[in-house]
Amino acid sequence: MNFRRGRHREEPEINFIPMIDLLLVILIFLMVTTTYSKFAEMKINLPTAQADTSQQQATPITVAVAASGEMDVAGHKLLPGDKAGLQAQLRDAAAGKKDPVVVVNADAKATHQSVISVMEAARAAGLLQLTFATQNSTP
Repeated sequence: MNFRRGRHREEPEINFIPMIDLLLVILIFLMVTTTYSKFAEMKINLPTAQADTSQQQATPITVAVAASGEMDVAGHKLLPGDKAGLQAQLRDAAAGKKDPVVVVNADAKATHQSVISVMEAARAAGLLQLTFATQNSTP
């Protein structure tokens, strides 16, 4: 007994084409109306001032590193590998100075580890500005 013989039920279907058309129109609208900034090409005119600029020189703390690994901090010699002594000497040399800069004068044949030890000791002593001294080679 099939009572639904003459009626066929149609399956509902979702038509995605109008939704895709709408999304494409929104995408094109966004692409056309969006502005792209190029900060590399920004031209800035900086303000000028008539006052004299104060030239505050940073206080240098010179650390010399020999090829043998010996170190010299502001005239105090240290043995190779003496990280605690190096840190203490850097703290003492920086005491009372405003914005001290550690200048590393390392021999060309000094080991990489000895230079890194100076950098670590300066960081541990709270000295964040560090630079390396070089000399000009003559042709």
